[in-house]
Amino acid sequence: MARSASPVRRIVRVVAGVVFVVLGVLGLFLPFLQGILFLGIGLLLLSADIRPIRRLVLGQMRRHPRRYRLLRKAHRWLHGRKKRRRANRA
Repeated sequence: MARSASPVRRIVRVVAGVVFVVLGVLGLFLPFLQGILFLGIGLLLLSADIRPIRRLVLGQMRRHPRRYRLLRKAHRWLHGRKKRRRANRA
């Protein structure tokens, strides 16, 4: 579960996420914007508060684990989770 955030922080995070997604969509058509980067940032911000987007982001991270190492770290930071530790095998 996400960290308990004040309503103002949640609103700012959602508005920033929507702005980044809009910039990302524009960036897919305009050559001077990095569309994929803005889409990723926007979806990551929105995943903290919108469950279907969270499922989408987590599904992509599971499907392509090598590509999403940095995204996984950012997702854990955003949601307040610590890295899972693997048990030592003897």
